[in-house]
Amino acid sequence: MDREIRTRNDVIMLLLDWMRPLKKCYSEGAAWLMAGNTAAHYNEAAARMEGYARVLWGLGPLFSQDNKELAPGVLSEIAEWKRIVRRGLINGTNPEHKEYWGDISDFDQKMVEMAAIVNAILLSPDTLWTPLTKNQQENVYRWMTQINHHEVHANNWRFFRILVNMMFIKLGLAYDKNRMNEDWKVIEDSYEGEGWYFDGHPGQKDYYIAFAMHYYGLLYAVHMEKEEPERCHGLRQRAKMFFNDFIYWFDCEGCEVPFGRSLTYRFAHSAAFSAMAYAGVEAPLPILKHMILGNLRYWSRCPIFDRGGILSIGYQYPNLIMSEHYNAPGSPYWSFKTFLILALPCEHEFWRCAEEKPKPGAKRLLEHPHMIAVHEDSGHTLLYPAGQHSYNFGNTVAKYQKFVYSNIFGFSVSRGSELEEGAFDNTLAAAIAGENNWRMKNGEERYEVTENYSRILYEPVRGIRVESVIVPLRQGHVRIHFVHTGIDAQLADGGFAIRSESGLQTMCDDMVHISPDSVSCDFPWGNAGAVWLAGTGTYETRMPKLVKPFPNTNIMYGSTVIPTMYFKLRAGNYCIADYFYGDAGKTAGAIECPALMDMGSYMELVYRQERIRIDKEIWL
Repeated sequence: MDREIRTRNDVIMLLLDWMRPLKKCYSEGAAWLMAGNTAAHYNEAAARMEGYARVLWGLGPLFSQDNKELAPGVLSEIAEWKRIVRRGLINGTNPEHKEYWGDISDFDQKMVEMAAIVNAILLSPDTLWTPLTKNQQENVYRWMTQINHHEVHANNWRFFRILVNMMFIKLGLAYDKNRMNEDWKVIEDSYEGEGWYFDGHPGQKDYYIAFAMHYYGLLYAVHMEKEEPERCHGLRQRAKMFFNDFIYWFDCEGCEVPFGRSLTYRFAHSAAFSAMAYAGVEAPLPILKHMILGNLRYWSRCPIFDRGGILSIGYQYPNLIMSEHYNAPGSPYWSFKTFLILALPCEHEFWRCAEEKPKPGAKRLLEHPHMIAVHEDSGHTLLYPAGQHSYNFGNTVAKYQKFVYSNIFGFSVSRGSELEEGAFDNTLAAAIAGENNWRMKNGEERYEVTENYSRILYEPVRGIRVESVIVPLRQGHVRIHFVHTGIDAQLADGGFAIRSESGLQTMCDDMVHISPDSVSCDFPWGNAGAVWLAGTGTYETRMPKLVKPFPNTNIMYGSTVIPTMYFKLRAGNYCIADYFYGDAGKTAGAIECPALMDMGSYMELVYRQERIRIDKEIWL
């Protein structure tokens, strides 16, 4: 159902629209929610408990207000949800009930889900705490306090234990001060400054910094303002600084750049903005409002639900290929974190102010996540990262190691190692000559990110070492690869993966143009291309190709093609310079290629009125 999504009532109705299909998924005792039949690395009982808990990210804020401006029928529906959720909490924490959630063990997935329960109880105690009998309250406390007696991962998970103990403090229950101090030390040790944390791995700065580290910190800042004013002020100040960088991860309509893991959480990407509004962070409310509601509007138009109305695993469409091993059927409802804005009453300034679009600069160096963020003239928004690392949760290389990530083209994940299976968009893939076994980079030996370019040293295949310089422009980007190969090799420099059909419109031969030096796609729904600019060394083969990857490899579109520059090289030293572009518009003939000049000791890139000096290889 299409909704305007402008007012608080609009957001309430959107939440209820998305909740109704779940009613049939609850167990008899309402403590489990079974949204599907796929598996995660944790057991089925934990997955069902997760399903129950994650919708509370939306329902808790909804229950926190009287919502008296709503129609009687809607109020009745909300009252029914209150009864369902309360019954589930009572039964899930009752060790005598058949739907008991089970005792906690070290590193238990159920620890994650405690945070949603904490938030819901503290936002709506009249629904989820005071109506409980003393014995039922004791059961909730006994079940949740187990987290203080078990090991918790040294990353954003430490916030789960902090929040549980925070709830105990607010409810006047015994809490573990030593555990809180221990966990705060982990969080503080993860803080780098200027609003940026890392999450577990020092090189990992993805959306978890926003919808986990800052989100939980701001919940704490609201509830613990009286007890710890200094810490809470600091948490708000960190979020204020973070806002200035994080806004560059979105276009001006609130559509984010997909990057990193847990993309199946979708509109949770705007949840940090919701937490900033809720916590009163000194960020412009009109812009926060536009980014949150714009993001919800964007996702409400995407086919992210299955035929039964259940939020699917995937990104812009249902897709298990891009999932992580911790994605259970109920996991995508983590996205409901964005509904925290419903905890703001209808008379709050957030709901009364007019939306305002941000006005980001064309390019910004984001020093802490090692990225260059670019907002092209058309609004195409891109992130050019280097030095990003994550533990392997599933297709991690594709999620962190590409040269560029786009809010229009997304990125592709591999289904195998052949060129078409690998779907090597926005990366340089390598293979031994004569083989169809391709690999892209997985980590860097060295890297640097400047205001004008990133430089990366890596070895995609043993015996092939590459130093790549990536230069973002106002339209597209240039890649200069210095290659030292001790073996005969093949290279595929892949561009943006553009969808090969839109609805019932399909690409035709006359929409693809291939010359000796370029391949371009000029489709009614967008354009993308690859152009060879310059190079040194004697190539055995240099040719453009239009690679048609396996279906469902791209996270945004089921069927794509990738404009690619292909090279076959003898052992030796080479320099390869390619230009890549892409956009959502139909711009045949409007592509302005840059020029690359060899100045002896360095290279000079000329594009429009800009000249960029690029040192030649310095690490190889």
